[in-house]
Amino acid sequence: MGDPKGFLKVQRRSAGYRPVEERINDYSEVEVQLSDEERRLQASRCMDCGVPFCHWACPISNVMPEWQDRLYRNDWVGAWAALQDTNPFPEFTGRVCPALCEASCVLGATDEPVTIRQNELAVIEKAFSLGVVVPRPPKHRNGKKVAVVGAGPAGLSAAWYLNRAGFTVTVYEGDRKVGGYLRYGIPDFKLDKSFIDRRVKIMEAEGVIFKTRTRVGSAQYGFGTLGKDGEFIDPKELESSNDLVLLTIGAREARDLKAPGRENAGIVQALDFLALQNRSLGGENNEGLEPITAWGKRVVVIGGGDTGSDCVGTANRQGAKHVTQIEVLPRPPEHRPDEEPWPLWPKVLKTSSSHLEGGERLWSVNTKAFNGRDGKVDSIHACKVDWVNQDGRWNMSEVSGSDFEIGADLVLLAMGFTHVVQQGVVEDLGLVTDERGNIRTRGSFHTSNPKVWAAGDAKTGASLVVRAIAEGRAAAEAIIRTL
Repeated sequence: MGDPKGFLKVQRRSAGYRPVEERINDYSEVEVQLSDEERRLQASRCMDCGVPFCHWACPISNVMPEWQDRLYRNDWVGAWAALQDTNPFPEFTGRVCPALCEASCVLGATDEPVTIRQNELAVIEKAFSLGVVVPRPPKHRNGKKVAVVGAGPAGLSAAWYLNRAGFTVTVYEGDRKVGGYLRYGIPDFKLDKSFIDRRVKIMEAEGVIFKTRTRVGSAQYGFGTLGKDGEFIDPKELESSNDLVLLTIGAREARDLKAPGRENAGIVQALDFLALQNRSLGGENNEGLEPITAWGKRVVVIGGGDTGSDCVGTANRQGAKHVTQIEVLPRPPEHRPDEEPWPLWPKVLKTSSSHLEGGERLWSVNTKAFNGRDGKVDSIHACKVDWVNQDGRWNMSEVSGSDFEIGADLVLLAMGFTHVVQQGVVEDLGLVTDERGNIRTRGSFHTSNPKVWAAGDAKTGASLVVRAIAEGRAAAEAIIRTL
């Protein structure tokens, strides 16, 4: 490393956010960027630790010490080259990855890890500004055709690698635009969608073919919230016209809460709320769908994860009267617990930029019923719960006499996702699903149909963007070996 003692001289410095009073009034990205020199100093904190546990923890196996060293030496192009070796989309992970690597950084043992994620983002954006991120079409085509169904992070990753290897790749996407959850789930204040468009243009220039508004599967399944003016493709036709079909259709069936009063209006899934806002910002016509707005409302978000946090930030930007986020699990500790020692990923309290913008957070709260008035939700009937670990299993029990109510005009269910939504293509191709409703695979990516493979959330269940990118790459590598 350029400065093996840099971590002793330089304190960790996070980039931070734009002022709350400014960012709460727009949907521009909230995170600011440090100067090039400050980034170089932060990179100097990457120590000569011998065993890079950051690399071990990273789903895409980024070689952090190598590109951090180049960044420290002011070799931005070299840093980008080392980063691009393992990560096709650093501009995405640099913005939305929870940074599993930082939890396993040797300095993370004392809660002061290297700012790996922010350094990564700085490297890729510097590379774009220097003009080195340009289309690089393959010199030769190998005559093989692969259809990728689903243009989320897993599908984009697979398409990127397959195209680079000389395959003719067509990506089919049922929505209007490419990106999947990156575009329609993550708010613009975390990931501006122009960065997706910028990458897609490069991939198109390299030869990847994108067909949007094209649903693979039986017409009876429709286009969900997008009407029926798109094109349907028979999966069997797709199978016969390609050497292999890779399904990367995600697992976005949202978990529901079947409590009494669920039928009241004003109780909606978080992704429906977030997607409509993103479509509006993207200039899309929502085809007659009623907007879901938090303006002037008492908003309750059920679910304490990232999606719930995104709902908090969006509701505040829409002008909510008050936002309350509740979580059935207990409040996590602020520092790494003894049972999750370094270099494992610790379950600690996460305070996002959205949480800093206003609202209340409650833990160990269970929703028992939704109270309505004139057919619309008016409040939540909840209670406090205790959690006890018995023989390695956590058991929840209601705290006697702890019932209370939370006023609510809009309830957003942000409790995670379960199985594959687009069952049409699954059934039409005769695929087998597991007990969770995800596509069952043999080997790594083979489904019950030898010409159809699956990767990403459709196979594993809902997970992180960075894991979806890793799945897409691994699937592409397996396809390359097979074909």
